[in-house]
Amino acid sequence: MVLMRHLPFLKAVFLYSLTAFGGPQGHFGMMLKTFVHRRRDINEEELVEYNAFCQLLPGASSTQVVTLIGYKRGGVPLAVLTLLIWILPACLLMGALSFLVRYFDSQSMKVKLFRYIAPMTIGFLGYASMVAFRMSIHNTITRVVMIMTGVLTFAFFRIPWMIPLLIVVGGFVTNLSDKRIPQGHEKPRKINWGNIWLFVVVFALAGLLSEQARKQNWPNRRPINLFENTYRFGSLVFGGGQMLIAMMYEQFVIRPESEKVVRVNPNVVKINRDDFYTGAGMVRAMPGPVFSVASFMGGMAMNDRGVAWQVAGCVIGSVAIFLPSLFLVLFFYPIWNNLKKYAVVFRALEGINATVVGILIASSVYMLKDISLHEWTEHGLMNVAVIAGSWALLLYSRLPSPVIVAICLVLGYFF
Repeated sequence: MVLMRHLPFLKAVFLYSLTAFGGPQGHFGMMLKTFVHRRRDINEEELVEYNAFCQLLPGASSTQVVTLIGYKRGGVPLAVLTLLIWILPACLLMGALSFLVRYFDSQSMKVKLFRYIAPMTIGFLGYASMVAFRMSIHNTITRVVMIMTGVLTFAFFRIPWMIPLLIVVGGFVTNLSDKRIPQGHEKPRKINWGNIWLFVVVFALAGLLSEQARKQNWPNRRPINLFENTYRFGSLVFGGGQMLIAMMYEQFVIRPESEKVVRVNPNVVKINRDDFYTGAGMVRAMPGPVFSVASFMGGMAMNDRGVAWQVAGCVIGSVAIFLPSLFLVLFFYPIWNNLKKYAVVFRALEGINATVVGILIASSVYMLKDISLHEWTEHGLMNVAVIAGSWALLLYSRLPSPVIVAICLVLGYFF
């Protein structure tokens, strides 16, 4: 009976999930229209507060905001249902794409159809870098953090712990001075951190099992490694889907090419470079969260083991990427009104945002470098045109992302 009362809300969430294009910025505008102005589930002040709170957390920010709207209406059970309905269409579409890639391969269409997806992805990353720069770089310390992060990320892109380390260091550096954001006079109450135990336990167990599976050469250990990799991404990613794609590129494409990594872990989770670009590009044509790209990556990581294992990979990717967001938003929101009194949080966020900008810029340059010499020889002018065109269309036009993706697919097929 309680669920029946919330069916109109869940129906609205489902319809929203089918039409929410444009990433977090576009999602916010649609949430304002759907859940504030039309349905009045929350008011404008609450939506702005939810959005600000979720920017402080790693993970999928727009997903966390939608989850909080469900939490406000019906507590934890409705929040979980809201999350599942919101992510389901995008995860199903991206999971299905991991099967369609194989079909394109067999029909010799993929090389042509997806020819310009890689440069388009670089154009999207470049645009994201520019927007993030405008929002986050306002003073000398953030400029220094951005530059140093960009240089170190590019130089040590193959080291898996470099990105989370830089995020931590960036938050620390901007806390060295309290002049920009001083602590208020109101003394914050003591925070009960016990609620975060489930998130930490899952994180620790996933890491422990993954390492034991590697050391002891467990059969069928790849799903365990895949869960650990993806759960770690969902736990550490600041900066949204663009940042997630950059971290996945390092983990699934760059690291497996290292002789040292292969020697230590010959069965490391690996995704073909062209397949990665296909998923990273096509996710922008899908409604819903960009984090659903993990469904595609999970399927591609298991696609050499048959249909059942590939479906399992899609499910593992979907669950592992969104589970940290659910844990974090539900455990931290009850203490948000107390937590936001700590100036140290906002000073750390200033450095984290600057770090994200540096990582995005370095990732764009690294992916640009990674386009093969053959591609530059045969399609150099078109590659440049697609990169610049994608960036310009995002900046100066109101064309939605799916239309830009469709244009690049048509260009690849005919040119």
